[in-house]
Amino acid sequence: MGYYLNPSTRGFQNCLNSEIYVDKTGLIESLNKLIDTEQRYVCVSRPRRFGKSMAIRMLSAYYGGENDADPMFKNLEIAQYSDYKKYLNKYIVLCLNMQEFLSDSSSTAQMEKQINQLLMREIKKNYADIDFFDETNLIQSMKDIYEETRQSFIVLIDEWDCIFREYKNRKNEQERYLDFLRKLLKDKEYISLAYMTGILPIKKYGTHSALNMFMEFSMLNPKQLSCFVGFTNKETQKLCQEFGRNFDEIKEWYDGYHFVDAISVYNPKSVVEAVLSGICDTYWNQTETFEALRIYIDMNFEGLRDDVLCMMSGKSVWVNTGNFTNDMITFHTKDDVLTLLIHLGYLGFDYSSQCVFIPNNEIRKEFYNAVSVSDWGEVSKSLLNASATLDAIWDGKTELVAKSMEQAHFETSQIQYHDENALSYTISLALYTARNFYTIVRELPTGKGFADMVYIPRKKFQNKPALVVELKWDKSVKGAIEQIKEKQYCKSLEEYRGNILLVGIGYDKRTKEHQCMIEEDYKE
Repeated sequence: MGYYLNPSTRGFQNCLNSEIYVDKTGLIESLNKLIDTEQRYVCVSRPRRFGKSMAIRMLSAYYGGENDADPMFKNLEIAQYSDYKKYLNKYIVLCLNMQEFLSDSSSTAQMEKQINQLLMREIKKNYADIDFFDETNLIQSMKDIYEETRQSFIVLIDEWDCIFREYKNRKNEQERYLDFLRKLLKDKEYISLAYMTGILPIKKYGTHSALNMFMEFSMLNPKQLSCFVGFTNKETQKLCQEFGRNFDEIKEWYDGYHFVDAISVYNPKSVVEAVLSGICDTYWNQTETFEALRIYIDMNFEGLRDDVLCMMSGKSVWVNTGNFTNDMITFHTKDDVLTLLIHLGYLGFDYSSQCVFIPNNEIRKEFYNAVSVSDWGEVSKSLLNASATLDAIWDGKTELVAKSMEQAHFETSQIQYHDENALSYTISLALYTARNFYTIVRELPTGKGFADMVYIPRKKFQNKPALVVELKWDKSVKGAIEQIKEKQYCKSLEEYRGNILLVGIGYDKRTKEHQCMIEEDYKE
């Protein structure tokens, strides 16, 4: 047993000892099916804090040949499968965190040398009876062990892509690193399973990759591993019941990653923080600040800002993910930027429609933070003033509301002129912080030239009035109020009881001026 060679089970035991542990050992059964097959090379890419390292520790504990892990796993999901004991502690595990090696190196060559020396030190200590052909050659020594003992290796690599994140512009270093992994893993009889995890999918060079033997499971399409990306709906509901938390609130804040076989997937790090503390907030910035997001959405690609505004208003945007080269510097179009944001977890992706969207309130708040301090002109101003606009509606200050809508409309009207989408963007932008207090529903329009936004108070903010906002083109604000009444408060308010503010916004296309009228009402 060593640090890299058949590590101890302590890492996974710490996971089990935690106040919250969600059983993801079903992943082991999925991987057991791939052992000693042509599909034994697996690359899993996930955003930060989505449980990648925990999975590595779990797999190391289960497969490691010098461990006795049955007491740890016998009450977990994996134990119910018939082949549970067949693979339990039957392999030589090499567990490598590439970030650790890279941090102690100044080049890929130095990193390779360090990996070779450290692993060979442990190999010679644990296999002293083997006559190694070359005690300085890791790959040859792994062959020697396999030939002598017929024991095969399971190689677990965490942070596999750190080279591409830290050596962004050093192509030669990247290619050498890929060649190192290829020589270590590809077509090697001594490899029963290779499992790599990181943020980015495998880097493409031209039409091929040095690691083209890997099956990839990414945020674009995690395929049969989708339920292991994060917490599922059922798992999150169970946690909320155990800790007495509001599931609906947790869902709104952290759900939103949708895959073919897993409709709802939650950010596990954030769910754990919220469930333990009882406070729903943005825990994403404990991983990386909104400045990282700002760098990408500020890129000057045609249509990128328009798409971001569209998504911030609650809509989805079609994206072409096929040209992304799986690094953090090669961007040719807005689609490349949006695809990277999918892999970083800032955007959700619907594989069936090929559309991206902001998945939940936590990430939406990160977009708000990023855009509000960016050089986006009136958009940034409107976001910074959004709280004041909401206060103005509550206080009945119609002139201030009209001015805020005018400021928001100035920018969003550049996206699509005089249609209902531009209207909904205007309202969403001017009232962006209303999401902190309300569940927002966009009513389907019953005719052209107007758009309704309905704001229903969350349970903890029942003292706030519901809002029905309508913007009218070239008609009086009184007409907007009458339009709301004619619709009988919209379908989304059928079950609501309490105070309502009817907010009518009128827009004169000739003068480009806005007016506002607010009328109080009560629904029995």
